[in-house]
Amino acid sequence: MEDGDATEEAVVVPVSNCDGDEQLFPHSSRHRDSEEESPHELLRNTKTSIENIVAEILSLKNKGKPKPLLTLRLREILTQTFLHFVTLRQANRSILLEEDHARRETERAKAPLELTTQQLHNLVYEKSHYVKAIKACNDFKSKYANIEVVSEDEFFRDAPRDMKGSVLSNHSGHNLVLKRLNFELFQRKELCKHHDKLEQKRKTLLETIANRKKFLSSLPSQLKSLKKASLPVQNQLGVQHAKKLKWHHSAELLPPPLYVIYSQLLAQKEAFGGSIDVEIIGSIKDAQAFACHQTHKDTGTSTTVESPKLENDEPDEEDGQRQSKRPRRFQGNESLDQTGIFQIHPLTVNLHVYDDEVSDLESAKLITLKFEYLMQLNIICVGIEASNDGPENDILCNLFPDDTGLELPHQSAKLCVGDATMFNGDRTSRPYKWAQHLAGIDFLPEVAPLLLASRETSDSGESTKGEDVIPSFSQYHQQNRLQTVLQKIRSRRKAQLALQ
Repeated sequence: MEDGDATEEAVVVPVSNCDGDEQLFPHSSRHRDSEEESPHELLRNTKTSIENIVAEILSLKNKGKPKPLLTLRLREILTQTFLHFVTLRQANRSILLEEDHARRETERAKAPLELTTQQLHNLVYEKSHYVKAIKACNDFKSKYANIEVVSEDEFFRDAPRDMKGSVLSNHSGHNLVLKRLNFELFQRKELCKHHDKLEQKRKTLLETIANRKKFLSSLPSQLKSLKKASLPVQNQLGVQHAKKLKWHHSAELLPPPLYVIYSQLLAQKEAFGGSIDVEIIGSIKDAQAFACHQTHKDTGTSTTVESPKLENDEPDEEDGQRQSKRPRRFQGNESLDQTGIFQIHPLTVNLHVYDDEVSDLESAKLITLKFEYLMQLNIICVGIEASNDGPENDILCNLFPDDTGLELPHQSAKLCVGDATMFNGDRTSRPYKWAQHLAGIDFLPEVAPLLLASRETSDSGESTKGEDVIPSFSQYHQQNRLQTVLQKIRSRRKAQLALQ
């Protein structure tokens, strides 16, 4: 048989067993069955048959049968074995052919599988790429979240028509956001332009302000020089505007009694003409130091206070007083005790009284009164400036009845001074009662006026004597009238000048 093409005829080989019985091996029937069996099953069955034949040969040798019979039997078994080997080769060839066919089929199916596998890997890679892109899009933090964009209502209301009708994206929501962002950018650009214009205007205004500040800083010096230049004209015309301003500023530092006198004298001058003239004399810096000292004394702080830095006023040409460049120091209670109870306030009020019947004021000047304030005694003293006359020639003495000015006007001042210290002829200024009334310092007399009047009446028996000695209430009110005091001073001075 070549390549399994030729079919074998059925051969029945009698084979005797161990008992001497013959057995037949239907090889042809097995061959026909092998065509129906698969090569692997045929291989297993043939292998089993060969193993049985080998076992039978071994059993025949062991039994010791006659040699002719054994040889015949072995020949038959050998033939059958060769047939089984042929069957093995046929089965092996069939298996190899099936293997080649399976290999060819595998190679034929491997190409689309590899293509499909490659496509699968490509799809997996593309999927991973899309997943990463989706994750990046989900994790993306847009600057739009941190930008204050106009609302949709404002956009549809204020945006230009071409900006609202533009299409920037196929997605409606995204397109609206892009248009709102463009409108926000447009508004911010307009605001930047407006900001630049305002900055330019601001720079111009700053330059203008700097120029005006420069002019204003130089203005005080120009005004001072103008003030100096106008002093001769003011003196020539009799206008003392600069001095009045200076006195008005100085009046703020006057103690209350002197301030009352100054205000009354100034009101009298403005109401009834220029028959009098008022001015404030003294150191303004010392007055400010004293006011600062009184303020710290009332608040309970240190008694030694350095006056604040003051502005150096331009001295008038007529004054000729040199202003101190360094502010003075005003001492506390120890300095007040050293100067005594007659310490005078740094500022005084001078009253120039003129003759109301003469038109020329320089030649009509009658007298100059100087009002001083004693701080320890709280009284006002009045004296004639640059007067060397004795007490007997003082026109202010007994200007009103029982007002010589030699005694302190009220009991509290007397208690502070004591009996040893009195106003004598050495002091040119005296505490007249009418001066206290003009300064608003009211006090009660030591003895009741009615009681003293009744005593005088009982002693003399005349009812009019008490009225001549003790001033009545009408006379007290007359002392409060500045016009009455000026009339009395003017009449006395005229009489004194007439007697000289």
